Amino acid sequence: MSTVAVGGTFEYLHYGHKKLLEKAVELATSGGEVHIGVTSDKMANNSKINVSGYHIRKNNIIHYMNTKYAGNINYRIFELNNSFGPAIEYDYDYIVVSPETYNNALKINEFRKKNGLNLIKIIQINYILAEDGKPISSTRIKKGIIDSNGKLIL
Repeated sequence: MSTVAVGGTFEYLHYGHKKLLEKAVELATSGGEVHIGVTSDKMANNSKINVSGYHIRKNNIIHYMNTKYAGNINYRIFELNNSFGPAIEYDYDYIVVSPETYNNALKINEFRKKNGLNLIKIIQINYILAEDGKPISSTRIKKGIIDSNGKLIL
């Protein structure tokens, strides 16, 4: 029974995001729980692209989790107002990250070690590649280069 953290902006809830969530669910099976941090509007507006509002992104995750897992997994969604969220104090077993957020996970564990807390096992999921061999990203989707499954838009 594991408690697993995962976080992000989750704009467009693309195939790469779904793989992160799937891994978190896999690690939390048998009565565990997934804690999903979604960046606040304030944090998200610092990104390179215009991002949908927090409640839209949160509701997209709720819809995905309820459709894909139909009540078979315990999960909570919370608003992230900084890069670390509750991971610097809550006793998670795992944190699931992408290559883009791996360094944040290392910083979380540095903070935890300094404060005498157990380290969180970091599970890194590789980028999911689009048809053109480049990572699926919300920026590329927003620009109309690929769709949320990584298919090239001609």
